[in-house]
Amino acid sequence: ARGLRLNEDLAEAAAYGHDLGHTPFGHAGERVLNEILPGGFAHNEQSLRVVDRLEKEGEGLNLTYEVRRGILCHTGPDRAETLEGQLLRLADKIAYINHDIDDAIRGRIIYPMDIPLSISQVLGFTHSERINTLTVDIITQSAGRDAILQSPRLPGRYGRTAGVHVRVCLPQSGGPRGRRGRLRSLLRRLFDYYRREPDKLPPEFQDIRMEEGVERAVCDYIAGMTDVYAVECFNAAFIPKSWSVK
Repeated sequence: ARGLRLNEDLAEAAAYGHDLGHTPFGHAGERVLNEILPGGFAHNEQSLRVVDRLEKEGEGLNLTYEVRRGILCHTGPDRAETLEGQLLRLADKIAYINHDIDDAIRGRIIYPMDIPLSISQVLGFTHSERINTLTVDIITQSAGRDAILQSPRLPGRYGRTAGVHVRVCLPQSGGPRGRRGRLRSLLRRLFDYYRREPDKLPPEFQDIRMEEGVERAVCDYIAGMTDVYAVECFNAAFIPKSWSVK
């Protein structure tokens, strides 16, 4: 944003808020809630709901239209009207694909040589080189323009880099796929538990329950959990407490 002389405060505010709606266990959790909740669930829409409805004990935040659109449009079919919002959409992709690849390399799920040489020669051979290449390209292509742009040659290579991560990481037998299945089951059972026992929802979600229904309240509660807290709630609901005889 600074390199393009855009409104840094607007870009920063939208960036801070863009992933507030992410569920525990990332996109696996998002898919579970999308299957359960009538009308579906998308984390960008939930991010906007967090700042509009859930923050400040249900009062919401007093954010501008431009910030709210930047949050909503960082993914999905709609395009933000501001350059700052359009920039966030690309910055989000640059960040999460590179971090996913970096995590996979550090976890020894893939190795740097799994990324084709033709891609690395253009984007760079390291995490920081890839980030730098893509960031500088956006600044160069977008300067003085009415849109946030990339060089025509880069998106295809970048998409192929993401494809390397997906192709190499996901088929590991007994690895990520098995864990995703267990996590999906955990969230489904947790959702069903609170749907049957809505009085056990925290007090701040009882108003939502009365105004918008129990499923909406349960969804908001679970969507706001961290991974660790979701596991703790599951254990509290389904794992018997230890006891001793004196």
